[in-house]
Amino acid sequence: MNELQRILACLHLLEPIQCAQYLSVATFAIIGLAWSWHCTSPQNLCGSSLIMHVGIPDWWEDGLKHLGQDPIMGKLIEQYGPKGLEGKGDLFNTLIRSIVGQQISVIAAESIWNRFLNLVGDVRPENVLKFTQEEIASCGITRPKSGYIRGLAESSKVLLEFPYESSSEDEIKKHLIQFKGIGPWTAEMVMIFSLCLPDIYSPKDIGLVNAIKTLDSSVTTMDQAEQIAKQWSPYRTMACWYLWRILDPIPVEY
Repeated sequence: MNELQRILACLHLLEPIQCAQYLSVATFAIIGLAWSWHCTSPQNLCGSSLIMHVGIPDWWEDGLKHLGQDPIMGKLIEQYGPKGLEGKGDLFNTLIRSIVGQQISVIAAESIWNRFLNLVGDVRPENVLKFTQEEIASCGITRPKSGYIRGLAESSKVLLEFPYESSSEDEIKKHLIQFKGIGPWTAEMVMIFSLCLPDIYSPKDIGLVNAIKTLDSSVTTMDQAEQIAKQWSPYRTMACWYLWRILDPIPVEY
């Protein structure tokens, strides 16, 4: 095997420490730089800053036991079953899908999202940047939202290189809302569907407010709904999941 073949083999493996025995010092340094680039590129970020939760949250079973004793949530859990939230492990995808779903119905958002997927394929920053704002808007996404989506793709390095798992809810929200297109609601969707934090409630989510109004006819405002939701702490994320099901039996996903 010549030196070029060794380089290509190591780049393919992307494990430079395993290749040291085969390469010269200079070549190994080049491999190290390539590995560093690989780890910091938006699609391959390494380290805890981009480890999002995948699958059922660890706290879900405890939440079922806790909220199962609540007279309201207990009935909803019995009605819709114990299966619920599952993290997809992809913060960028969750963000873009949340932006698509801002201020429109679940059905409309699903239709537009599917058209967007047909356009870009895998929702990664580098794929989004292949398309103009106008092309993204052609999926049925408003022009401002299309601009936000491209802007997030352009800023993906700063967006994603953040210690989400070691940060507080307030710190996460502060980080996210500095980007155009991300407000409190979108940040809350990320904390629910991507980070899978257990005690998130989105006070201005119309679906949640309407669901609580359905359960309690005395509730007329968002503030009153938020007060009602406090009784479901420390598992308000789970409560949100079941409240959304009241309005739409198809599970909400972002």
